[in-house]
Amino acid sequence: MKKYIKIHNDKFEIYLTEKIIQQRIRHLARQINKDYKGKVPIFIGILNGSFIFMADLIRNINIDCEVDFLKLSSYGDAKISSGHVSLLKDLNATIGGRDIIVVEDIVDSGLSIDFIKKLIFLHKPKTFKIVSLLHKKEALKIDVKIDYIGFEIPNVFVIGYGLDYAQNVRNLPAIYKLADEKKN
Repeated sequence: MKKYIKIHNDKFEIYLTEKIIQQRIRHLARQINKDYKGKVPIFIGILNGSFIFMADLIRNINIDCEVDFLKLSSYGDAKISSGHVSLLKDLNATIGGRDIIVVEDIVDSGLSIDFIKKLIFLHKPKTFKIVSLLHKKEALKIDVKIDYIGFEIPNVFVIGYGLDYAQNVRNLPAIYKLADEKKN
């Protein structure tokens, strides 16, 4: 695994290794398996970023479950959220009266989660929980509750493991941070 990579003239350094990510995902899955024993939740992945995290999480889930996806737009090709969230792909599943677990790659501003929550609550779910691989608590603009958090991280730009930079590098097996950014 490369310690440093260069993308679009920016240097990134390893932040979370593949091994550490996978260990944490197994831990999250064990907790979800315990919390949802005897239930059949619907995991709703938020595209595009969550697809790798969701695939690894689902492979560690041993209860019956369903999977669906929403696709939102809030970043474009920028390093920070545009502040505007729009729906690009709606759900296919019927979610009224169901246990919902939204799967996010990263929660930073809270705007996307707030949008998702309002959208899903229109359908009157039985329960609603959020699992996010990464949480930038310092970047929150809207206070949102994240029920299962992989890693609390500072307000730094990260890529890899589903997280993109101008739609590139989602395929990196680890998470990298911008090398010249200081941890807050």
